[in-house]
Formats: sequence, structure tokens, C-alpha cells
Amino acid sequence: MNAILDLVKRPLLVALLLIVGLLLLGEWLSPGFASGQQILRLLIVAALLGIVAAGQNLVILGGREGIDLSVGGVVSLSAIIAGNLMNGADAGIPLAILACVAAGALFGLLNGLGVTLLRIPPLVMTLGMLGVLQGLLVVIRQGIPSGRAAPGLSQFVSQPFLLGLPGIIWLWIAVGVAMALLLNRTIFGQRVYAIGSNEHAAWMAGVPVRLVRIGIFMLSGVFAAIAGICLLGYSGSSFANVGEQYMLPSIIAVVFGGTSLAGGKGGYTGTMAGAFMLVILQSILTTVNIDESGRQMVFGATLLVLMLFYGRGKAMRA
Repeated sequence: MNAILDLVKRPLLVALLLIVGLLLLGEWLSPGFASGQQILRLLIVAALLGIVAAGQNLVILGGREGIDLSVGGVVSLSAIIAGNLMNGADAGIPLAILACVAAGALFGLLNGLGVTLLRIPPLVMTLGMLGVLQGLLVVIRQGIPSGRAAPGLSQFVSQPFLLGLPGIIWLWIAVGVAMALLLNRTIFGQRVYAIGSNEHAAWMAGVPVRLVRIGIFMLSGVFAAIAGICLLGYSGSSFANVGEQYMLPSIIAVVFGGTSLAGGKGGYTGTMAGAFMLVILQSILTTVNIDESGRQMVFGATLLVLMLFYGRGKAMRA
């Protein structure tokens, strides 16, 4: 029992073991599932989820039971904006990136202002923002698909870029390095942990709690926007609510990585492993012909189980 408890207290190790186990299970169910090419495809999909989860990670680390439910809407909106600005031309990529990042930061700012100045609980604020984004998507699209990914973006996401790996995987690695530096080597990162551990004590110590919290919501919006651009490159075109599939899995990846929903404890390395694990699990469920509703049920049950181990327990925070 002690050995099991020690293992549970190492979420990154648990995630790595489950990744290996799921790959073996997938290979048994469908020979070739664990081949190099298939793992590479899974990593591309995991990178999309992992980039969204980077922002979710910051919001959850910031405490106050912060969860950003609007990330799916930002992903969808960014994919639509990027698709219409590019419209199949590489020349439109810089403007599309700039516009999407600005849009993501804007909606993140609105979330942050609502949580800090209006004192709206993060769950309520971001859920309301998701509704706003969904309505905005309906107005923009009017039920008619529009916009195409630029060839350069599609190649960056899907084709070998460096050392045989697609550009999006290198982008995910860069996000991982940036997150590690941000959380462990900067004053901002220390303040995120501080307000997540004890917001009142951080405020008494002179930490600008409101500015830090607004900052993490803005970063969450920016990461979701980047993921939306990459998702456009992966799919080739945008469609309504394409980003909703990332809302629940981004939370599960963060919690599975060992970050407590109470905030103040955790990191992004475990989240990256959690994202890859979830993508493998989703691929296995697809292999055994489990439909979308069944996959959502599995993800929801997974989150509930993870909550028992990593969600709020003080023992995990020691």
C-alpha cells in the first residue's frame, strides 16, 4: 500500500507508465498502433491539446479554483479568424497570427477583469465568456464555412520540419521550455505560485494579485489562440465549435500532471505527459468504435477519478 501511495504521489511517473501501457494496449487491439508514424501522428494531436493546456495550467495554478472554460471558444474563434485572413495564401500568415493572438489576449483580459474587479467566480465568468464566443461564432459564420489554411501553415503542422519532426512538435517543445522558465525562473512565475497557495498572504507580502491573475487569464487566451491557428493548419479549414473538444481534456491533462485544482502546486511537464496520454486514450476509444458521447463520458469519469488523487488533497500539496 505504501508503495502504491508513493507512486500516486508522482503523477509524471504515473503518466509515463500509463502512456507505455496504453500504447501496448493499442498495439494489441490494432497492430501498428505503436508504430513510429502512428506515434508521430498522436504527438501532433497531443501538441494541439498541450498548447491549450499550457494556459489552463497557469489559470489553475493561480488558485481560487480557477478554470478557464472559454478556451474552446477562443480556439474556435482563432481558427476562423486565421482561416479568413489567410484564405489559402502564405502572405496572410503574419497578420493572422497577430490578429489571433490579439483576440485571445483581449478575451483573456475580459476574463481577468471579470474575475478580479467584478469578483465573479472564474467558472462562472469563463462559462459566460464561452457563451459570448459561441454567439459571436454564429454571427461571424452564419452557418457558412469560410476561410482556408495557408499551405505554409499546413506544412508546418503536418510535415517534417527539423530532425524529421513537424514544426508543431518543436513549437510544443518551445512552449514547454518557456513554461518551465516562466514558472521557475521569473518573478511572475513565483507570484503565480504565491497567489495560488495563499492569495491573502501574497497580497500582504506586496504581490500585485489582481495584475498577476489578469496576466494568467490573458496568457490562457493567447495559448488558446495559438492552438487555434495550429488547428487550422492541421484540419485545413475551420468550422463552428471546433475548439470545444479541448475544454474538458485540457483540464484533465493539467490535473493528471499533478497540478491541484486548489492551486499553488504543480508544473507543466506533467501536463505535457497528461496531454499525450489523453490523446492515446482517445485514439484507443476510436479504435474500438466508441462514439463521441462515449468518449466524453470516459473523459468525465477520468476527471472525477483524478480529482480523488490530485484534485484537492492536501497530502498532494506537501
